[in-house]
Amino acid sequence: MDADVTLVPFPTPPSGAAARPSRNFKRLQAELRGLVGKAIDDYAMIADGDRVMVCLSGGKDSYTLLDLLLSLQRSAPVRFELLAVNLDQKQPGFPATVLPEYLRALGVPFAILEQDTYSVVKRVIPEGRTLCSLCSRLRRGALYHHATLHGCSKIALGHHRDDIVETLFLNLFHGGKLKAMPPKLLSDDGRHIVIRPLAYVPERLIERYARARAFPIIPCNLCGSQPNLERESVGRMLAAWEREHPGRIESIFAALRDVAPSQLADATLFDFAGLEARRARPGDGG
Repeated sequence: MDADVTLVPFPTPPSGAAARPSRNFKRLQAELRGLVGKAIDDYAMIADGDRVMVCLSGGKDSYTLLDLLLSLQRSAPVRFELLAVNLDQKQPGFPATVLPEYLRALGVPFAILEQDTYSVVKRVIPEGRTLCSLCSRLRRGALYHHATLHGCSKIALGHHRDDIVETLFLNLFHGGKLKAMPPKLLSDDGRHIVIRPLAYVPERLIERYARARAFPIIPCNLCGSQPNLERESVGRMLAAWEREHPGRIESIFAALRDVAPSQLADATLFDFAGLEARRARPGDGG
């Protein structure tokens, strides 16, 4: 099922001088720009000539992602385009005018897709079961389709460092897999490159930035209607660890970037059988 598309051309930025940012805000913005720029560089996320589709949900993370990419776009050594895209999933009470008004005022090219995934999810998923998996799959399909239609070479998502660490534990506890969210990935069909420029950014910095920028946050009523989600439970666990041992989340994330396959137990990832041939013999090495 294809989404109906409303494609809005490049609007004119608003006139008038903006309020002068405080010194603290400048420091915060510089820190975030540095983390995002490093992630983009480390994982070769954006190349010259890229058309980057920024998925905008109306939450603090995606607002911050778009804001920082716009800032970096002005000073980046490579030229790239940005297209903000929101999928209106027809959730009850969704304020459909908030994002278009915000993006027009910002002067950003954007598109609003309309697809009633809310009704599909509510009809298919039994009461009390987690809605996120199907909701995410339907949303991803609509966004991928739009990226193909409009020649977007990269799809940028707003997942941050804490999301990545939470996903590690969700897969560990509930899936029996040692995997998380990669900062950059190729879609299953091999047609799309997905990037997560906020991969190095702690959520607490995004929360501060969103408050300072006064983004018009739109809550997700679909997900928010479900208490005790597993992701929330893992988030509370990590928050407790962080309070007791500051820096623990950063340490866990650092471990994801420094994997030692020989110290795990995946025989498809490391040649344990080949260790016999590599063993030093008596008299070897002088």
